[in-house]
Amino acid sequence: FLLLLSDTCLGSISLSKAERLLNAIVGENSDVEELSDGEEADPGVELLHDKDYIPPDLSESDQQSSDSDSEPPPSTECARKRKRGRSVEPGSSKNTSRVRWKSSAFTPDIVQFEAEEETLHERHNWQPLDYMEQYIDRELMNLIANYLSFFGASIFMSCVSYPQLRMFWSSALRIPAISDKLKRDRFFKLRKHLKVVIDSDISEDMRKADKFWKTRPFIDRILKGCLLQARPECVSIDEQMIPFTGACPFRQYVPLKPNPVGMKNFVLATAGGIVLDFEVYQGANSLRSQIQDAEELGLGVLVIARLAKTLHPGTKVYCDRFFTSMKAVDQMLEKQVYLTGTIMKNRVTEPLQKLPSDQDMKEQGRGASASVTRGDGKVCVVKWYDNKAVLMLSTVHAEQPEDVCQRWSKKDKQYVSVMRPSIVREYNTKMGGVDLTDRMMSYYRMSVRTKKWTIRMLMHFLDLALANSWLLYRQDNTLYAQEENAHPLQQGSRHQITPVPHVSIRTTSTKHLPEMVNLKNPMRCRQTGCSGKSRVRCMTCNMFLCLQTERNCFAAFHKEQNLGSEKDD
Repeated sequence: FLLLLSDTCLGSISLSKAERLLNAIVGENSDVEELSDGEEADPGVELLHDKDYIPPDLSESDQQSSDSDSEPPPSTECARKRKRGRSVEPGSSKNTSRVRWKSSAFTPDIVQFEAEEETLHERHNWQPLDYMEQYIDRELMNLIANYLSFFGASIFMSCVSYPQLRMFWSSALRIPAISDKLKRDRFFKLRKHLKVVIDSDISEDMRKADKFWKTRPFIDRILKGCLLQARPECVSIDEQMIPFTGACPFRQYVPLKPNPVGMKNFVLATAGGIVLDFEVYQGANSLRSQIQDAEELGLGVLVIARLAKTLHPGTKVYCDRFFTSMKAVDQMLEKQVYLTGTIMKNRVTEPLQKLPSDQDMKEQGRGASASVTRGDGKVCVVKWYDNKAVLMLSTVHAEQPEDVCQRWSKKDKQYVSVMRPSIVREYNTKMGGVDLTDRMMSYYRMSVRTKKWTIRMLMHFLDLALANSWLLYRQDNTLYAQEENAHPLQQGSRHQITPVPHVSIRTTSTKHLPEMVNLKNPMRCRQTGCSGKSRVRCMTCNMFLCLQTERNCFAAFHKEQNLGSEKDD
């Protein structure tokens, strides 16, 4: 009783609770002096313990009434929460379930990819213009018929790099194909007033819903041509910048890009650089409107879900750490699409605890690797140390089988052999599709100086259509040449590209393919140390190289180029 009285005086428990405790001790019919003065609690005392202790003899109703009678003011409640820290409130259940990760062999259970039926034979008699009409057909040209000469002149100008556009009409440097067809003042007037929609036909709701409504018909037609292409087994997703430094409400800044300022475009492409799908970024809400149950998804997951709509089950998708996350992996597994990519450390904190630290792997040396597998056996996380630690995640690739690659050593000033996991090899081989597209577009970009973002968008997607057409045309010609080489009796082909028989043309990169050029005199081989002459030219590098059974300078040259690019990285 004395202890109870002292606690009451010190403010440890409320007076009403002390009264109930006394009743519980001596019984309801006992004559106990009433100690309460009618006040519930002293408002000047912080009640830090009135809910910590519950007498065992009190009923549930008494407990609830006691809690309601002794409810402290808001300031007291906040003080109690600060005192308790992260304590779980009554009635709430803390989720203690965790995903198990184990250091065991990764054996993915993947669905067999079913490739689309190629339309190669349908394109047998196509001319270069037919490839371009997949993206810009006559219906679109009729819509912008007055600008047909303007676009033709812009394409021609991209191939001839004059410092100023006015030089194409100068008396000393004029080009008749441009100056005779289109006058200088008319060219600049058309560029100033170029439009693909009539503003009055666009409602206010459409303008609010689509920030790119001024160029939407043109973008949609290019996208339609991209969607016509066959979907291969391996594709990549990456960012693409539409260079523009003028005033634009949705301009982005992405560091470490060749053109860091401009509009952002998310692209799905093949390993050979052919664009299959794209989405111009205009906010996460625009992506959420195209995806079901997208309220709690981040931007990277939204982009993957949007671009993966047209992919077939069994497709392998490769992306960088901006897109890769556990949510993206699980969502793609539901669609039987398998994701591989680099990943940030804060997105795989649990498996990272079971992997060696960066310092431990540094002590092991370059080429050290370790991996862990999720408890369900569907996801593998691999850590590889090269110049620094690299963290990767995949649902189809793992650490094994390893191979040996050549990497540049700054310390030794030479190439050294480094062990490389399978996931790193596959990622490096399949991930460069979007970068290849950007490189092809940069060679002959329509670099028109303008303050209007609409002009820059139209020129960019026209460049994209041209690059896609060229890559597909070159791919078809290579396949035709292989078929003709397999059937030597077939005559009358319109294609002049024929591979050298009985010689392997396999190099370290699938981006370099040879072609036989009909020259009167062969050209000197560009390989260092070779004095031979050849009629075989690389379709990408435009280099003449020997390609014979006893001397394969073609493979040796591109192997050195591949090592040089790794050195630059």
